[in-house]
Amino acid sequence: MDTQQVSAPSRAPSSGVVHINIRLTDGYSIISNRLSQHRDMSLLAIGLGTHIQSLPAGRRIGVKALAAIFPESEARIAAALRELEHHGFLRRIRERVRGGRVATRTESYNHPEAAARRAIPRLVRVPEPEPEPGPVPVPEPAPVPLPVPVPASEPLVVREPAPAPAPAPRLVPSPAAPKPPPPPLPFPRRPSAPLFDEAARLLAGLQVSAPLFALSEVDVERLTPGGAAWLERGVRPDAVRVALTDDPPVPLRHPAKLVRHRLIALLPPPVPAAVPVVPLQNCDDCDRAFRSPVPGCCGQCRDVRAYADDEPCPLGV
Repeated sequence: MDTQQVSAPSRAPSSGVVHINIRLTDGYSIISNRLSQHRDMSLLAIGLGTHIQSLPAGRRIGVKALAAIFPESEARIAAALRELEHHGFLRRIRERVRGGRVATRTESYNHPEAAARRAIPRLVRVPEPEPEPGPVPVPEPAPVPLPVPVPASEPLVVREPAPAPAPAPRLVPSPAAPKPPPPPLPFPRRPSAPLFDEAARLLAGLQVSAPLFALSEVDVERLTPGGAAWLERGVRPDAVRVALTDDPPVPLRHPAKLVRHRLIALLPPPVPAAVPVVPLQNCDDCDRAFRSPVPGCCGQCRDVRAYADDEPCPLGV
């Protein structure tokens, strides 16, 4: 009777990616997972960083040189180079070459953290020299303690506790002391005759909706600057009338004093100044619109110019 052969279970995962790797002997590059699996960079930046890592030293990696190889635009390639530079995989160094010209040298890093740690100088601790052996000291004999004379008994002295300090006197102003001056009434920043006239009509008409707030002509004239300050700050007359006459005390003996107090204590903040609008400009290179106070190039075209191939740009890995 034949024995049934049981095959071993496959080690390949049931779902997801399956790697079919073939041993390579030439034409390959070793890329760190810090670049290939970076979570904060775009796929374009990761792919471009992988391509730069595979290039030999001295190859140009400017925007125009890369755009001539890949289908992406110069703006997207410049943005990807800026991502690699932001995360430490690229570093651009400007140095002076022969003839007094300034060239840009680009360095590519496969492990930015390790390169940063290697750049920090380490302090080497020098061991201290051991002392030379000398003569062995001979221990001296311990001194013999002498008997201490016992003092004669002294009379017990009982000290009385110190008296508690007297409490500090409370500083209460006398009734005859002068009172501090009242806070000043608010005043409009840009006074005008129409503004004062509208504030005077508002204060004189308080008694129409609130009969308890019957103000005299002198009170209206004295309180008009405060009402004008409220109207200048964008408060509607109905809102000013409600804020000044709502929930008065009972009995109301001095309506003018209450109105003055509320004009000072409830003054709203001034209206914030309007934010200036940045005008639109046309880019000198791509003719696209962008916001800037002065004409020039947009941000993408500035990146393209920063990585241009006009100057020598050797790659140092």
